[in-house]
Formats: sequence, structure tokens, C-alpha cells
Amino acid sequence: MNDEAFPTSSDSTELDTMMLIIKSFLEHLEYTLGKDKYSATRHDIFNALAYAVRDRMVERWLDTQQAYYNEDPKRVYYVSMEFLMGRTLENSLVNLGLLAEFREAMNSLGYDLEEFIEREQDAGLGNGGLGRLAACFLDSMATMGIPGYGYGIRYEYGIFRQNITDGAQVEIPDNWLRYRNPWEMDRQEHLHPVKFYGKVVERKDSQGNTVFDWVDTEDVMAMAYDTPIPGYNTNTVNTMRLWTAKSTREFDLSFFNEGNYIRAVEKKMLTENISKVLYPADNVPEGKELRFKQEYFLACATVHDVIYRFHKQHEDLRRLPEKAAIQLNDTHPALCIPEMMRVLIDHHHLDWDTAWDITTRTFAYTNHTILPEALEKWPVWFFEHILPRHIQIIYEINDRFLAEVRSRFPGDVGKLERMSLIEEHWERRVRMANLAVVGSHSVNGVAALHTEIIKEHVFKDFFEMYPERFNNKTNGITQRRWLKCANPDQAHLIANTIGNGWTTDLYKLTQLRPLADDPAFVAQWQQVKRTNKEKLAAYILKHNCVQVNADSMFDCQVKRIHEYKRQLLNVLHVITLYNRIKARPEDDFVPRTVVFSGKAAPAYAIAKLIIRLINAVGDVVNNDPQVGDRLKVVFLANYSVSLAEKIFPAADLSEQISTAGTEASGTGNMKFALNGALTIGTLDGANIEIMEEVERDNIFIFGMNAEEVEDLRRRGYNPRDYYTQNPELKNVLDMIAEGYFSPANRDLFRPIVDTLLNQGDHYMLLADYASYVACQEEVSKLYLDREQWARKAILNCAGMGKFSSDRTIAEYARDIWGVKPFEVHPVLDYRQHDVIPD
Repeated sequence: MNDEAFPTSSDSTELDTMMLIIKSFLEHLEYTLGKDKYSATRHDIFNALAYAVRDRMVERWLDTQQAYYNEDPKRVYYVSMEFLMGRTLENSLVNLGLLAEFREAMNSLGYDLEEFIEREQDAGLGNGGLGRLAACFLDSMATMGIPGYGYGIRYEYGIFRQNITDGAQVEIPDNWLRYRNPWEMDRQEHLHPVKFYGKVVERKDSQGNTVFDWVDTEDVMAMAYDTPIPGYNTNTVNTMRLWTAKSTREFDLSFFNEGNYIRAVEKKMLTENISKVLYPADNVPEGKELRFKQEYFLACATVHDVIYRFHKQHEDLRRLPEKAAIQLNDTHPALCIPEMMRVLIDHHHLDWDTAWDITTRTFAYTNHTILPEALEKWPVWFFEHILPRHIQIIYEINDRFLAEVRSRFPGDVGKLERMSLIEEHWERRVRMANLAVVGSHSVNGVAALHTEIIKEHVFKDFFEMYPERFNNKTNGITQRRWLKCANPDQAHLIANTIGNGWTTDLYKLTQLRPLADDPAFVAQWQQVKRTNKEKLAAYILKHNCVQVNADSMFDCQVKRIHEYKRQLLNVLHVITLYNRIKARPEDDFVPRTVVFSGKAAPAYAIAKLIIRLINAVGDVVNNDPQVGDRLKVVFLANYSVSLAEKIFPAADLSEQISTAGTEASGTGNMKFALNGALTIGTLDGANIEIMEEVERDNIFIFGMNAEEVEDLRRRGYNPRDYYTQNPELKNVLDMIAEGYFSPANRDLFRPIVDTLLNQGDHYMLLADYASYVACQEEVSKLYLDREQWARKAILNCAGMGKFSSDRTIAEYARDIWGVKPFEVHPVLDYRQHDVIPD
């Protein structure tokens, strides 16, 4: 008898796994969704598949929660207004180590797993780097065994969907929950009341102590939705808890009985608006108020939940800093600090000094920006009207803090004014960044340069007073998402060459360095890049109807559209190339496909006009037969995590060209380099540290550094000097101003030129233009030598070890949170669990 007719032990195990997957999928299709193969839609198939995957996560999730309950480790609570998670299906399968098994199981049923990976809606609960960083951190905490929770808001409508109509951005609501979210579980037992408005009544208790009662409030209920976050190749599955607003009552019966049905449900609708949309328009008072209420909603629900979890096993709140570390992701969650004080003083009756000691030892603050407009300041009257108890607490914090400042720096009135939590200008405002610094034991920047700037400029006074609080934690990205998932061909090439160790220790990529001079490896690397470029070219053809040359240099700038990120400088270079081709059509030019993508805030007029200019320039360039394949310009609409996963693997050149001293860190620069793109950039943010890791010869640096920018600003910057002295630049700006790219409305783009020539060119595009263009010429020269280009691309990838979010989280855990990795052991029988996820 042929032994091959019988499966081996390994084959049998794989068969058992596949049969269990098929059984789970079919049961969810039938019993959870009530469908069969005849009635099921493609969305039903996706949901049944997602539930089958979630089942595998839940097993480990319950093990994790049980282990945390039994062993009682210190836990990390990462509080963020944004979590840009992207798609979950493929990432979860990769982290669970079940991608191949699920692909085979779905194939056996006649389905293509890739179709359903592509079908999944992005969870767009963030705008850009801040939210994506939070998502990477959750992945790293789970992978490294850090007991961690992410806290945010379950926005019903995420970041808007971006359509491009006649070259302009049009915002469409992102109803990402339309077809349900199979990854989340509602926790109706976890409800916390959140109060607004009302008044504060002061009274004496039976012991003669002053007590503050916040009464006559309008209450909202915060209800938890939990999403499991699986670690890679580990039993740990952590939790992301998102809060949604629920009315304290469904409708007002008195209005209903009177026949006024609209008024009967009006209160419920207004209440639940709090978690309706990410970033309500803040150019109107109603939008500002809603955003303020969102921030308190998150702060209140999270603080109560943290204390609730602490009280499950402990009584003495003075031990809270031993068991909880709360990280504030920028100033948005800073209201957690006065809310913690309110709860400790008003609910638990602790004295001020004890409550303040607990609060400051529990909280830590990450600063993400040096731009003044991004350092939140809320009007005092907002607090007086919406959070009357909190403004009392903030005043008390401020009085005690300023007394300390006077003691440390006697007679320095200027320092008192700068450090006060209250800005005393035409409108009195609460400085949320100052509150976050004063109320935290740690303040960190997110790149070495950024941290130096906040110590020397943004928070200079605070650094002089509390130097021990300030530290740097350079941002990172998770290689599981941004290489293993996003670029599987390159990931396989690397794994087949140096092994899989880089998936949890990215420094192992240094083993690629000798291979940069191996012709066989270089050829394989080039083939992977070529395949990725062909895929992106197909996407561009489908969505933009533009045929691009996969042999051309893919020059990519994808990020939020903002003046400081200088997409406009890139456009000026594109027009310069166009003019050179038109002037010398017989010359050889290195072909380029310039790819832009990103969203502008709906109320940010000049950023939206820059998008229109990009598309207008593309219309002219792409349809000029004299230019042909030598230059193409495309704007890819609706930038998202899933679109980024198509762009990064295909990119040859990464544009990181912000004005030096304005970008806190950047993480797109890391993702591009990890995927084998060379960087052209300024000495800004994490570009500096990338240059140090990959070496100066393997990166293109241009323009002024941060000190030179400040020096030029002090001396007096006149952009017109650059305009008049550089004929090529003058021609480009005149073309834009005179309507070359907008013949139907010749004044359309004049405001853009006006910001550069007549409004000071705040981000100094014209000062850096000549250096940028010259550097781009060096880029083109190198691209002609494909072997040297590939060599440098490999060295860029090999130098990315430092930029794993695993390294970042390890530093947070060691230096700020005081937590250690925790190993979760599986519980084989779910009936052995004593607790449910908390």
C-alpha cells in the first residue's frame, strides 16, 4: 500500500485547521448572518470571514485578559483622539500566523481571499500621522507583551472620503459603519456618565471640609466598543476601546404625547452627535464647541474606566501610579488631567496635594507639533459654560503652579505670563499644552530635532524649571504592517535571504548591507520593485485614466496637504521640468511620474487650492504630446492606509521636503525607506536620524537647516529677492499667476502666488527652490545608473532598524511607563476563565 495515500501528522494538522476554518466560516454565514450560498452577498462573505478570524483572536484575547487579572501587572492606557487603523483582515491574519491557512480554506470554497482583503472598508478614525502612529503603537505593545489599551472615540463618520471633481477636492461623508464593523464588540455593561453644562455648588460637609457639587448638568452616556489587537506570533491580544455617545433616555415622552415627535427625539440626536464625526468643522462656533465636548467626552469616560479597572483589585488610589500609566497623545486628551483631579477630590475626597501627586505620577504627555496654531487653546468661557467645575480646578492648578514659578524665578514677570495656563489676551484662553506639561511627569518629543526645539523654544521656560521631565522618543512604524503586509514580495525576498527575524527585530535588516553589492540579489530586488510599480501603474490607469511608464522614476509625495509640508515646492519643480522639456524637446530627460496624494482640511482654503493646482498642472503636462512619457503628474484621490500600502512599495523617490524645523518627526519617511525608496528631504524631523542610519551618501539633502531658517527669519526674509534673481523661478510663478494652468479662470491660482510674494512666504519655498531643483538634478543623474540606485535603496532598507515602533515602545516602557513585557500563556478551556474582557 502506498504510504503517500495517508496524510502525515503535519498534513493532518493542517487539514484539521483548514476544516475548522471552513466550519467556522460557514456557521457564521448561516447562524450569525442568516444567509446561505445562494443569498449571501459579497459583504456577507466578507463579514462571515471576518467573524471566523475574530474567533481565533477572541480565544487569545480572553487568555490575555485573564492573565492580566490574575497577575495584575502595571497597565498602559494610550489615549488618542485618532486611531488610523486601516484594514484589519490581512493584518490580523499575518499577526495570528494564519494567512496561508485562511487563503487555502477560502480557495477550497471557491473564493479568493485577496478579493475580500481589498473589499474591507478602511477604519478612517484619524487624519494622518498622529492616528497612524497610535495604530502602530498598539500593534507593537501587543507584539512585545506590554499590557496596553488604546482609548479613543468610535466616530460614526471617519475622516471624509475625498473625491476630485474638476480638479478640486470634494468632501463626502465616510460612513464606514454602513456594512457593520465585524471586528468590534459592544460592551453595554461598560457605561460611564459624562456631564456637561450645569453649575457648581459649594458647601461644607459634616467634617467642615469644603465640597463642590456639580449639579443641573446635561448628561451623556459613554458606551464602550472593544476591538481586539493581536500581537505578532504571540498569545497576547490587547484591547482598543472606543467610546460612543448614547442618550440617557431615548426620547422625551411629554413632547411625544403632545404630538411633537421631532422635539421628542431631538435631545437624543443632539446628545449622540458627540461621537458622530471626526473633526467637525472648527471654522464655526458650533463646530468648535462640539470638538471641545468630544475631547472631554473621551477624557471623562477614559479616566472613569481606568479607575473602575483599578478598583476591581485595589482600594487605595495612592497606588494608582504603580498600576496605571496614562499616555496623552498630543494635547487633545489633556482634559484627562483636570478630570482625574475632579474624580479624586470630588468623588473620592482626597486632599489636593495627594490628588495632584497621583495625577502627575500617572500622566505623561507626547508633543507632536511646534506649530503655534496646533497647540490647542480653548476659550475660558467654553469651560465656564460647558465644564464649570474643571475651570475651577484649572485655576487652582495654575495658582499653585505660578506660586512655584515665582519662588523659583523671582521678579520674572515675562516667565509668569508665558508659563501661565491661562493666556490673558483679548480672549482669555486655557493653554492645553501648558496644562499637559504641568500635569505630567514626562514630556517627550518624537524626533531628536523636535525634542531639542521644544526644549529650547516651545517649552523653554518649562524645560528650565523641570529639565528631568523632558525626553525624546523618536517615532517608529510597525514592520508587520508596512513591510510584511504592504510589500509581501520584498518581505519574502528578505526572509528567504536573511530569515524572518526582522519581523520582531528590525535591526536584523543590517544583514542586507553586504547584499547591496551582490548582483543576483540586486536583480531580484529590482524585479520586486518593477512588479510593484506595474501594480501602481495599473491602479493609476484605472482610477486616473493616465497611462504611466513603469520604467520612469516614481517620485512620490503622499501626506496631509499643508503649506508647511510644501507640496507646492514640489509643484514648482514639476513646472520647471515641464518648461525645460518644452524648451529643449530634443534633449534626453530622465522620465518621472510624480505622484501626489493627501487630504486638505475642509476649511483650509489655500491647501485645497494647492490640490486644484496639482491637478491643473497634471492636465496640462499629461496631455502635451511634446512631453510624452518623460513627465506625468497624478493626484490619487482619497488617501488612506490601504492606498498607502499600494504607493510605498512602488516608490522610487520619497519627498520629505518640509521647511526645516516644522515637521515634528514624520513616519511616511520611514515607510518609504523601509520599502526601498530613496529620500529627498530637508534636515527636518526624523529625516536627520534617517540620514544618520543610512549614511549621508544614500540620501538626498537640500535646503536650509532649522538654524538657518531661524537666522534668515531674524535677518528679514524677502521672497521677492529670490523671485527677481532666479529667471526660472520667476517664469514658473508668472505662469501660475497669469493663468497658464487655468485658462478658463486666469486668476484662479493668483492667491497661491500672492502667499509667496506678498504675504511673506512663511515656509520659505522660494529660499529653498534653487537648492531643491539642483538636488533633483542629482537624483535624475543617479537614476540613470539603475544598479547604483538599487544599491542605495537596499542600504536604505537595511538602515531602518531604529525606526520600528517596537524600539519606540520599548523606550516608552523603560523610560516613562515603568512597565515590562508580560508573557500570556494560553488557557486551553475557555470555561476556565474567571473574568470577561474588562
